[in-house]
Amino acid sequence: MSVDFNGINQSQINTQRPTADKAGSAAKNATADQATAQSTQARGESVNLSSQARDLKQLEQKLGDFPEMNDEQISKIRSALEDGSYKVDAQQLAQKMLDMDKSIFG
Repeated sequence: MSVDFNGINQSQINTQRPTADKAGSAAKNATADQATAQSTQARGESVNLSSQARDLKQLEQKLGDFPEMNDEQISKIRSALEDGSYKVDAQQLAQKMLDMDKSIFG
């Protein structure tokens, strides 16, 4: 198998920056955002959020308090798998799959 490198153009070259470069540009963007916020405050401009936006922000904060995973449930399932006592209810699984399909596709 041979590869012809003579036909490579600029659009085919990987130009993505390493993670370290991205972190540096993120810091520059954060500094620029802070400067913009300070100049906005100096002009006396303000932003008013709707009650719906405030409610969504409160909900987001409340959801952040919940763990992403239920560690207790995970350990129960793990131990059941290890000792062979974990059983799948095929009817219940099939019904949940149908319900999900219906919610996605209508």
